[in-house]
Amino acid sequence: MRLTKSTDIALRIVMRLAVSAEPANPTTREVAEVMGVQYTHAAKVVSQLQHLGVVVARRGRGGGLALAGTGRSTSVGWLVRELEGVGDVVDCEGEVSCPLSSACRLRRALRQAQEAFYASLDPLRVEDLVADPTGPVLLSLQLK
Repeated sequence: MRLTKSTDIALRIVMRLAVSAEPANPTTREVAEVMGVQYTHAAKVVSQLQHLGVVVARRGRGGGLALAGTGRSTSVGWLVRELEGVGDVVDCEGEVSCPLSSACRLRRALRQAQEAFYASLDPLRVEDLVADPTGPVLLSLQLK
């Protein structure tokens, strides 16, 4: 199982926002710079996170990014499922469909493995991701 780059960026942004204790919320550009991702990618991810209700973004003076009220208690499993979207590990119905599709046992096994992966993340919360030693490291990454 491999996560998309967008999901990786989203998790890093959420983790950084979970430890933000600054009165002024960081901007998308600042978080992108600190987390080592391109601004354009970060902006798309922030938009997704807003749509999911995990991040609040405000424009203008005094604006910036912050976790929504329930952001720290969001299930990592739920978040990854939402970001990754619905889909199988392999594309059995691609341009050329697999000749084994009518009798394949692999597809079912891969679906079960995928669900086990997500299920292992379900009890994990964003706040768990930023517990020591991760939180202090995230805080040491200075926003400009």
